[in-house]
Amino acid sequence: MNLGSFTDDNARTRFLDLYERLFQQLWPEPVKAEDVPTTFGPTRVHRAGRDRGRPIVLLSGAGGNSLMWHRYIRPLGEHHPIVAVDTIGEAGASVQEAPVQDGRDGAKWLDEVLAGLNVDAAHVVGCSYGGWLAMNHEIHTPGRIATLVLLDPAGFALPGPRFYGWALAGALAGLAPRALRPRLARLVANGTILETEIMSLIPAAARYRRRLPNALVFSDDELRTLRTRSLCLLAARSALHRSRTTAERVTRLVPAAQVEIVPRTGHALPMDRPDLVVERILDFVSEEDD
Repeated sequence: MNLGSFTDDNARTRFLDLYERLFQQLWPEPVKAEDVPTTFGPTRVHRAGRDRGRPIVLLSGAGGNSLMWHRYIRPLGEHHPIVAVDTIGEAGASVQEAPVQDGRDGAKWLDEVLAGLNVDAAHVVGCSYGGWLAMNHEIHTPGRIATLVLLDPAGFALPGPRFYGWALAGALAGLAPRALRPRLARLVANGTILETEIMSLIPAAARYRRRLPNALVFSDDELRTLRTRSLCLLAARSALHRSRTTAERVTRLVPAAQVEIVPRTGHALPMDRPDLVVERILDFVSEEDD
């Protein structure tokens, strides 16, 4: 079957051991981990923050998991319940048991996660591929998302040489001596390489076989169906798409969306400008909750 999995049991054990150690090291306490049953397999979520209020649900980008949000948990959790999700089919603690064939399947998976959490109106924050999944949810199975925050989302251009070159440059920069990494991070527009602990997970994650559909480009008709109040933050130096072209298209086709191009940022926008992103999220969702 076309399922994401580790290459063997040893690879899975090695990854999960390091994964749990990093959680204990990076995430503020308390955090509650639980598995939500879905058609596609048990999905690991991590709860933190306040006990009451409308939750903020965090969806990582391709190759990522809940750990990427460790800098966001405390400032967001002071105001809202937080739910960080390990996307099914990615290297994390979720276990894929059925194939995700396309965006409609991705939408169904996310809807089942939200239903399993008893969430009827969540603030969903999606980074890159996570943004693509969230938009698919609103296209195919709307109703459980109150607001949508998209952080340099996929779905507006197919990855090309520019994107793969950016990813390769980031990987190589991550191998440089630590003292050089801040300068290299600015040069390649990728703040992820400054996340030393997260970068340490990459060798173990490399033994995970990812089996998820490509983030296909949304058609104009699909984008016109988006009715949820949305905030779209685009990286000025994104290697995935042309930010100005994408901003114009979203503004024209999605009247419910606010669009901002964030200067001096690359596709790793949440890592490049975490303070700005936290501020934008809280300001945006507070308007819905007031």
